[in-house]
Amino acid sequence: MDNQRNLILAMALVILLLFGWDAATQYFYPAPKGEVIEQAQAGDEDVRRTREGGLTNPVAIAEERRDLRTQLADTSRVPIDSAKVSGSINPVGARIDDLTLKTHRETIDRNSGPVRLFSPAGTPAQHFAQFGFVGTGIAMPGPETVWETEGGSLSSDSPVTLTWNNGSGQIFQLRFTIDDEYMITVTQSVANTASGPVAVQPYGFINRTSETASTDTWTVHSGPIGAFDGSVAFDNDYEDIVDSRLIEPAGRTDWVGFTDIYWLSALVPDPQVATDAAFRALGGSNVRADLIYDPVTIVPGKQFSRTTRLFAGAKESEVLDAYEDAGIANFGLAIDWGWFRWFEKPIFWLLKELFDLAGNFGVAIIALTFVVRLIMFPVAQRQFKSMAAMKALQPKMKALQERHKDDRTVMQQEVMALYKREKVNPLAGCLPMFLQIPVFFALYKVLMLAIEMRHQPFALWIRDLSAPDPAMILNLFGLLDFTPPGFLSIGILALLLGLSMWLQFRLNPAQMDPQQQKIFMIMPWILMFVMAPFAAGLLLYWITSNFLTIAQQKLLYLRHPQLQATQADEAKASNTATPAKSADG
Repeated sequence: MDNQRNLILAMALVILLLFGWDAATQYFYPAPKGEVIEQAQAGDEDVRRTREGGLTNPVAIAEERRDLRTQLADTSRVPIDSAKVSGSINPVGARIDDLTLKTHRETIDRNSGPVRLFSPAGTPAQHFAQFGFVGTGIAMPGPETVWETEGGSLSSDSPVTLTWNNGSGQIFQLRFTIDDEYMITVTQSVANTASGPVAVQPYGFINRTSETASTDTWTVHSGPIGAFDGSVAFDNDYEDIVDSRLIEPAGRTDWVGFTDIYWLSALVPDPQVATDAAFRALGGSNVRADLIYDPVTIVPGKQFSRTTRLFAGAKESEVLDAYEDAGIANFGLAIDWGWFRWFEKPIFWLLKELFDLAGNFGVAIIALTFVVRLIMFPVAQRQFKSMAAMKALQPKMKALQERHKDDRTVMQQEVMALYKREKVNPLAGCLPMFLQIPVFFALYKVLMLAIEMRHQPFALWIRDLSAPDPAMILNLFGLLDFTPPGFLSIGILALLLGLSMWLQFRLNPAQMDPQQQKIFMIMPWILMFVMAPFAAGLLLYWITSNFLTIAQQKLLYLRHPQLQATQADEAKASNTATPAKSADG
């Protein structure tokens, strides 16, 4: 009766795990781009959020396309054309409000257009940067000021200058340069030709709507971000800005802006000059990151300048680290690696090295699995020795259990004493599994965060290793345009995972408790449901690891024949016990 009750309790816990895990993954592991996270209609207060961000409402998407055609048709715009970025600067207000990323596509479709990062003010996806000046007592350029342009297209070898004369003796200039990555440098200058001194403050800001933001989860931050006094702050989200109206981070500003899972727009101030930074709510879904310098008095006949940099692009790890090495504090931590970056970044480095050799990230993940299993082979040998020793002790343990079956406390004490006398560690068999957890978690974070993994194909139907397996049973392995919800999204990789784990468990020695053995045999299929919604690359790693473990077990059984013989006897006993039980019934 106790065994039946335990089995029923275990099955209830399994059902709770399935439904609870589905709810948790929907919250903590958002769906890839194109899947709805929150239902919304045009004009609703709630907004659909996707893993990558961007507009999802068809009405808003159509309006955005229409507005872009209208606003970007203005021939006065200054073109931007560099190695990785294209777009234009609007001379009205001196706004950088048109940027697309040449090396990143919107979807896995090779014919899809480049990712659009910046859109003009007033469009559904508005996201732009603006530079200017504030002051009192003199005419200042404003959001509707039309600047005169000098230079052709902004490129890595061709700067552009915007100039505005207020007619009262002050000449304002903005000089733009761009590198071969994603950094635009803006030098803000004021020349005072009047008869008296003037006081001005240069500023820069990034304005965006939160409606295009990627989903913010406990593993990946999306929203306001910045480095202050050498520490990166992930504390606030868009709702915090709306609720507080104004957030003024304490400390020296190293950089400030907004981040999505793959994209970043950030202002980097002149490190030699004091600045104030803030996040500000503008009404509705619009927010702003401000950067303003302290006032400077310019005497007649003099001029001064301040240099601010704007990063607007993809969070490519090597690029961010290079900027950090060049002096931008903690810029590489704009990627939310979390507390375990000391382990995740080496795994990422090794994965990229393997990719350089193989030319395919799926093959690189398989090669990474081989490396991990090779390193852990000595630990696996110790595990099997421990399993063999445990099997040798089973007759003595059964005798102790029979002798002290009415006193579980004494029985546990005697069993522990037996372990100590025989120098057997019952937890040694779990060590390989625990050692793999950091690798598994690191790969999970890499697949979630690294833009280098975005849209990376493996083979056949797997066109994006960072997204779940699209070939699922309920959509006839991809033939139907339908994505099953949650743990019902059992695909080919999930089936292979369940099968490989079942084969692996079959090779393990049977448990002493028959009910526990039954639970162990259904666990592979439970984990198949649990892991189904995860990234295809993660399942590929686990499947490869399972098959390598099976091969390793076969090898180690040959080196420990007593364990293989015990397993064969147990399998034979299990096969003969079932008919006998049926006959008794």
